[in-house]
Amino acid sequence: MSTAAKKYDEGRLMQVLLAPIISEKATMVAEKSNAVTFKVLQNATKPEIKAAVELLFKVEVKGVSVVNTKGKTKRFGRSVGRRDNVRKAYVMLKEGQELNLSGEAA
Repeated sequence: MSTAAKKYDEGRLMQVLLAPIISEKATMVAEKSNAVTFKVLQNATKPEIKAAVELLFKVEVKGVSVVNTKGKTKRFGRSVGRRDNVRKAYVMLKEGQELNLSGEAA
């Protein structure tokens, strides 16, 4: 376990990452800059995200970028609904590190 992961409560770190984001844009970013995209908690900090990825996937993280996306307002017939706000984390991995989220054996 890295020193960053030791500073935080392990139970909290297990909840920080909600889901990987698998999209065309996320795949392009992964190929271009060796980064993986995750949906994270709204109140997650960059050091917490870094510690969570290092703890769960046993990889070394070079950096973390975070984007807050506001939820769109959508119409469903007569009623108006709203999508949830999303916080995305782009996690850059160090050279030689790899994270396989597709489930295929490499």
